[in-house]
Amino acid sequence: MSDLTRDRREMLANMTPVPDPETYHFCVTRDPALAARVAPAALATFREAEGITLVLPRAEAVRFGFDTGLPMTRIVLTVHSALDGVGLTAGVATALAEAGIPCNMIAAYHHDHVFVPREMAANALILLRAAQEAAR
Repeated sequence: MSDLTRDRREMLANMTPVPDPETYHFCVTRDPALAARVAPAALATFREAEGITLVLPRAEAVRFGFDTGLPMTRIVLTVHSALDGVGLTAGVATALAEAGIPCNMIAAYHHDHVFVPREMAANALILLRAAQEAAR
């Protein structure tokens, strides 16, 4: 794909954050059989030495008995950033950190995804849109 963005400022200027109305939970299991059963319902999975992380919609997290103590909102950054682009994650994390908003980032092939605590999502969206405008 030749229209991928690599420049930090251009990525921020074109990130166009879009909130996902679903509530997600970061869940973990050390049981590979459970992970295999849950994986089709997961938005994302990641294998670590300590266990398998599954990012699940709330209903699925509840259905499989996972802890739902930290509800998260996903904000999709719709810019088509290159996997080797430099600065988008740093720019987003810095904008949110300066306001005391924690974030977990997942970079997928087409877009980057920002997960923030549900109760902070509206403020996070305002800050990300402001960062986008500032980069223009």
